[in-house]
Amino acid sequence: MFNPSQEEVRRFFCGVFAKSRRGEPMEALEIIASRWIDEHPEYHADLADADAAVARVYDGQDGRENPFLHLSMHLSVSEQCSIDQPRGIRQAVELLAARRDSLLDAHHEAMECLGQMMWESQRAGRPPDGEAYVACVQRRATRD
Repeated sequence: MFNPSQEEVRRFFCGVFAKSRRGEPMEALEIIASRWIDEHPEYHADLADADAAVARVYDGQDGRENPFLHLSMHLSVSEQCSIDQPRGIRQAVELLAARRDSLLDAHHEAMECLGQMMWESQRAGRPPDGEAYVACVQRRATRD
């Protein structure tokens, strides 16, 4: 199982940003990450300096979210959809994307469900409830 450190995650995204800007070839995961980075120009300044990104504390005190957590969640949802795990997530996200006419917006809503599921799991000391997560995304896909 891949379990990168905070520094490794930050350097990965900064490296992808740098490769993309230089037009260098990228691995499959880097291409996916690059697409999500492109969708978030508000993070480009954070991604431009890997050493500063590694040193920075993203605690929400300044009203800004952690760009590395956000991008990592995009990758998680992308991977979940690619393998349909938990079962039904691909269809739920696709339906939500069609309903919102935006894969980006669908991901953001799915990420809210994912975050809620993880918080509830940690709070209750239980394994994550994939069915509840998929149901949350499905509810969002079937309401206005």
